[in-house]
Amino acid sequence: MRKPFFLIPSFLFVFLLTSCNKKELIEVVEVPLPAAEQKITIGNPEDVKADDGSFQVEALPYKYDALSPSISALALELHYSKHYLTYTNNLNKAIKGTPLENLTIEEVLTKLDINNADMRNNAGGYYNHSLFWKIMGPKAGGVPKDTLAGAITKDFGSFENFTTQFKNTASKHFGSGWVWLVVDREGKLQITSTQNQDNPLMPLVPVVGYHGKPILALDIWEHSYYIDYQYKRKNYIDAFFNVINWNKVNENYQATFKKK
Repeated sequence: MRKPFFLIPSFLFVFLLTSCNKKELIEVVEVPLPAAEQKITIGNPEDVKADDGSFQVEALPYKYDALSPSISALALELHYSKHYLTYTNNLNKAIKGTPLENLTIEEVLTKLDINNADMRNNAGGYYNHSLFWKIMGPKAGGVPKDTLAGAITKDFGSFENFTTQFKNTASKHFGSGWVWLVVDREGKLQITSTQNQDNPLMPLVPVVGYHGKPILALDIWEHSYYIDYQYKRKNYIDAFFNVINWNKVNENYQATFKKK
C-alpha cells in the first residue's frame, strides 16, 4: 500500500547517478518533485526489482519511513528505488558476457579493471549501497556492544574518539564519496574514505586511509541527504548515528575473523 505525502514548495532536485558512457563517472539526472499542493505517494521497497541479471537489489530490511526523522521516507525511497536500482541494472549490463558475470560482488570488485568506468562505478555503487542499507535500522543508534565495542576502544581509545574522527572525516571529505569503518590486513579498525563509488575492497583505487574489509559505510553523495538537509551535510552525518544498527556492524566485524 502506498502512503500519501504532500509537499508545499515546487522545485527540481538534481541528482547524481552513474553514467552509461565510458570514461564518465557521473551524470546529472533530473528527478522532478511534485508541484505545490500535489499529492505524492510512497511505495513499498518490496516492489523494487532489478532487471534479469547476475545481481538483484538487496531487500531493504525495513519500510521507507522506518528511519524517519533522521532519513525521510521520500529521501530513502528515491535513494533505494531510483539510484540503487540504477546501479544494479547498469552493473548487470556491464558484466554480461564477461568472466565476471558469475562471480560474487566481492570477487568482481577485486578483479575489475579500474580503467573501465562503467564497471568500476556500477559495481562499487551496488556493493556500497547493499552494505549501507543493512547497517541502518529503526530503533537503532546508541553505542556498540560486545566484541566490536572492545575493538573500538582498543583501536580508537574510546567510542567518543571514534565518533569524532568518523564525523570529521565525513565532514571534511570533498565532493561525493563514502566514509568507511574497515578492518585492515592486520585486523585493526580504521576509518577510510573514498571518492565517487570506489570502496576499500578495490585494491588499486586510491583511498584516504587503508584498504580493508568494510563493516560500516556512510554515503555522502548529495542524493543521500539533500532532500532532508539541503547543504547541511554535517546535520545528516549527525543524524546517521541515530540509525546505525550496531548489532549488524558487530556481525560484520565478527565475520571478518572467519575469512582469515
